[in-house]
Amino acid sequence: SGSPSTVYHLDYDAATERGWSTEDDDLFAKAADADLDLPEYGRFLVEPGESILEAAERGGRSWPYACRGGACSNCAVVVVEGDVAMPGQSILTDEQIREADARLSCVGVPITDEVKLVTGVGDADDFADLRLPSPADDAGASD
Repeated sequence: SGSPSTVYHLDYDAATERGWSTEDDDLFAKAADADLDLPEYGRFLVEPGESILEAAERGGRSWPYACRGGACSNCAVVVVEGDVAMPGQSILTDEQIREADARLSCVGVPITDEVKLVTGVGDADDFADLRLPSPADDAGASD
């Protein structure tokens, strides 16, 4: 489709701190009602041909990533509503994609007009073994 998609995003840690789960049907209704703001919660437009990560960064967000090529899990998100295609991803198993609704934001392209996703799941146990050291990890190690 030639029109942009709207992506709503919620940070995984912000959700779990409140006792919410990515399985909650009303997760984004609760997020909208809670007094959450960037970077925990927000929305932005993804233009046709743009990845979710690119659009997030264009909007001033600094989401985790490492390879930017669909070969690690640092940028993983969980799609709660809508659907996201991942041309070129090579690391997530069919099971992770199907069961956990996991997608990689660096190659993820919305295929529905609206997508609701949970960010910051790359550190979750399910994906920990797929991570690459990211530039941010190095920065944190030198304190």
